[in-house]
Amino acid sequence: MTDPRRRVPRTDALLADPRLAAATRELGGALVKQAIVEAQQRARNGEIPPDAVADTAVASLPGNATSLRAVINATGVVVHTNLGRAPLSDAARAALIAAAGCTDVEFDLATGQRARRGRATIAALADAVPQAGAVHVVNNNAAALLLCGLVVAAGREIVVSRGELVEIGDGFRIPELLAASGATLREVGTTNRVHLRDYAEAVGEDTGFVLKVHPSNFRVTGFTHEVGVAELATLGPPVVVDIGSGLLRPHPLLPDEPDAATALAHGASLVTASGDKLLGGPQAGLLLGDAGLVERLRRHPAARAMRVDKLTLAALEATVRGPEPPVAAMLAADVERLRARAWALVKRLDVAEVQDTVSAVGGGGAPGVELPSVAVSLPSHYAEALRRGARPVVGRVERGRCLLDLRTVHPDEDDALVDAVLACT
Repeated sequence: MTDPRRRVPRTDALLADPRLAAATRELGGALVKQAIVEAQQRARNGEIPPDAVADTAVASLPGNATSLRAVINATGVVVHTNLGRAPLSDAARAALIAAAGCTDVEFDLATGQRARRGRATIAALADAVPQAGAVHVVNNNAAALLLCGLVVAAGREIVVSRGELVEIGDGFRIPELLAASGATLREVGTTNRVHLRDYAEAVGEDTGFVLKVHPSNFRVTGFTHEVGVAELATLGPPVVVDIGSGLLRPHPLLPDEPDAATALAHGASLVTASGDKLLGGPQAGLLLGDAGLVERLRRHPAARAMRVDKLTLAALEATVRGPEPPVAAMLAADVERLRARAWALVKRLDVAEVQDTVSAVGGGGAPGVELPSVAVSLPSHYAEALRRGARPVVGRVERGRCLLDLRTVHPDEDDALVDAVLACT
């Protein structure tokens, strides 16, 4: 008998299939050929018939040329670092597409001359925080703080409270970052209490700046004391405030979360912040404050290495100028509307229940703040099955139940959520 493996279609014949030819144009030849080779091997192994190779290859192709997969965030963590932090608004997504080709990012169309890079984004941030004399944008908040050390305190001292020498995710530590700038840390106070006199005794001719860091991913309670920005501003040296989460103005739901406008109004020389947390935009580091200092930061050679690309500038501008981003909508979500959505979903799912729960801000923002929420509750084994689905859903497991917290699920994703659950049954 003829070996059935001889009937496995050749690669060139498969590439001529209209579906695979179209995929080659959209995804690139390497991905398509890999899918073909894997399907051919399955046929040779007897797992599929030879005439199913083309269909199998087509079915295995990804939706796009990146390995990143869009997921539904049902964790209840509004700014989830492992899921890419802030989901962008429709306006920011449209801006990304507009900026994907050739743009006037550094070009003045009226004069035909080179122009200031990201000028519209800088103007948007300046309008949003009028207390800032100038604004600069780098690739993340760590870069913003490092640039401050390089420019204002290299070879000098940074005075900082011991209680603010924090470590955040993946072992990243503020002291090590600042030491990399060539500055020396002058630690003051104790872990739980620091006073103005501690800073005053440490400030001297070698002081580059006084640093205040928001301990954004933990709280120290009980017998504590800290010094505010307004008091630190009386000491003389520049005061740099790392607010972390990117809140530009006070937020009624987050009264204890520091914001850029207030810090500057209280006398901060520079404020550093993240663009992809409570601001709700793309990853970026924001520098706002004294015009002279910001210009020094912008002109430092290291600033070039920290420069953001046109896509970030476009998305950031659209976030600041445009409509309310998803992060803001999630924070303000009405619990009764979440409950109504949960009941509507449960009626379509035999295995589900409605459960009251608590969401978190996440991303190192507003530690300890609990946001009342409502979840669709499923047996715990659904958690893994949902993560492995065609449209991955990431929930959380509590007390033997898989909770799909609707605060972080956009209403437009409800049907996809149902389909994902049904696919697991």
